[in-house]
Amino acid sequence: MSLDADTIVDRRRMRRRLTVWRVLAVLLAVIAVVAVGIALRAPGTSALGVTGTGAIARVTITGLIRTDRQRVEGLDRLAKSKAKAVIVHINSPGGTTSGSEELYNSLMRLRAAKPTVVVVDGLAASGGYIAALGADHIIAGETALVGSIGVLFQYPNVSDLLKTIGVSVETIKSSPLKAAPSGFEPTSPEARKAVEEIVMDSYAWFKDLVQKRRSLDDATLAKVSDGRVFTGRQGLTLKLVDELGGERAAVAWLAKEKKIDPDTPVRDYRLRDRFGDFPFLHTAAITLLDGVGLGSIARRFEELGAVQAMERLNLDGLLALWHPPTGN
Repeated sequence: MSLDADTIVDRRRMRRRLTVWRVLAVLLAVIAVVAVGIALRAPGTSALGVTGTGAIARVTITGLIRTDRQRVEGLDRLAKSKAKAVIVHINSPGGTTSGSEELYNSLMRLRAAKPTVVVVDGLAASGGYIAALGADHIIAGETALVGSIGVLFQYPNVSDLLKTIGVSVETIKSSPLKAAPSGFEPTSPEARKAVEEIVMDSYAWFKDLVQKRRSLDDATLAKVSDGRVFTGRQGLTLKLVDELGGERAAVAWLAKEKKIDPDTPVRDYRLRDRFGDFPFLHTAAITLLDGVGLGSIARRFEELGAVQAMERLNLDGLLALWHPPTGN
């Protein structure tokens, strides 16, 4: 019996040691992947921006737009850099109105320091179009989508569901419009009116911004501000964009209008320097963990990634966001 107990203890010790070595192997592998990523960065770029004096900086804005202090600081650094000009690629359905306003203001400051061109890579709708308005010149592909000028406020109302399952939410509040509207009770006419006033005030701000930045008459503004999206071809006719094309057209415009050498290299400018800039790390870490027998930890990594994705979709407040239609 004593021999069996000693054997069991030895095996447990060996298992613990093996686990430690496996974790160390994973850490070393991840460090190696990061090192390779850094080594493969394009020449003339750094984690925070363009080095040297002879480059056009390329900035990419994708996905949902929210307030982002790191992005603001990155664009402010770019404004003070030695880059000759900036090309901003946008592919976004929008996001919160506050985040879109923040990005627009950052691009306006950047535009005051350097020639700035926006290239619409597929979609610059709602808040994405607000951001595009911060540039000197807007270029879009013929089939890209732009516009969706409007604001919305959405919230789920589960009061009927709660009533069906016999659940009630008791609320004590200082005034009728405090925390209204609420998804736990029917929306009162007063609460609906208050929210509508907020939406319409933000909508007026959006329209004024479009009219001012795009020099639109009242008739054209009314036509483009009903919430719909337009193709690049339609947007050109309606003066929502200045030109059709892509990055090559942006370089040509900079050469013609801002006297920048068309042979000037275009180099990526990273708005932040952190592991999140390496999207392959999440997948690599899961693969490595699986490979060394730590599958349970790999599953935890996957769950964490799912949680972060849900957080990105949890947009609060007023939205300047385009929702593509979905089938029933």
